[in-house]
Amino acid sequence: MDKPIIGITADIDDKYLRLKHGYCEAVQLGGGIPVLIPPVNNPVIYLDVIDGLLISGGADLDPSYYGEAMAPEAKLVPKQRSYFEISMLNEIMDLHKPVFGICYGMQLINVVFGGTLYQDICSASAVEINHRSDNHLVAVTENRFFKKGAFSVNSTHHQAVKKLGEGLSAFAYSPDHLIEAFYKEDYNFLIGVQWHPERIMESELSLSLFQNFIKAASASE
Repeated sequence: MDKPIIGITADIDDKYLRLKHGYCEAVQLGGGIPVLIPPVNNPVIYLDVIDGLLISGGADLDPSYYGEAMAPEAKLVPKQRSYFEISMLNEIMDLHKPVFGICYGMQLINVVFGGTLYQDICSASAVEINHRSDNHLVAVTENRFFKKGAFSVNSTHHQAVKKLGEGLSAFAYSPDHLIEAFYKEDYNFLIGVQWHPERIMESELSLSLFQNFIKAASASE
């Protein structure tokens, strides 16, 4: 098959799987074939099928994963989902296939690498801008994927990276100094971003993110 297959994790909503269609459209625009991967007990069944993994957004990761009690502001994703995604992440990395984490997906990757999170940035950190429902600039610093500069992104989160995971390098920051994106230095493509690039594909940065992701997935076929 000419185009790489991208597995996209889904949220669980009672008896239903839930995924906003923007993820699939963004993968297609980037040149890939989107495939929904439901959480199952054995993620190994997907490994030979997909060429890259996209961990989609969602609610909050259980803070027990990083050794904290739950704050009252936290609203957790089902454990079935987070357990599956952590297992899937570890398995896919053993095969050196590309990984892209968006919002909650970024936070989960950070925790897997030993990082921690602000459970609620408004109550735990001095923030100067509205991260829950607004647009703001991010400063993209030197990295091996994208050009440096200031870019406008959307912002719909109340949690964020506090301690960066081992081996991860931040390359985008908000004006109030929160980490907005990171990558793994010694890996072909493992990137997490705090905003939702799939919602603003007309943005140069968003399109570049997905194109680079799909390019890396093509190389792993």
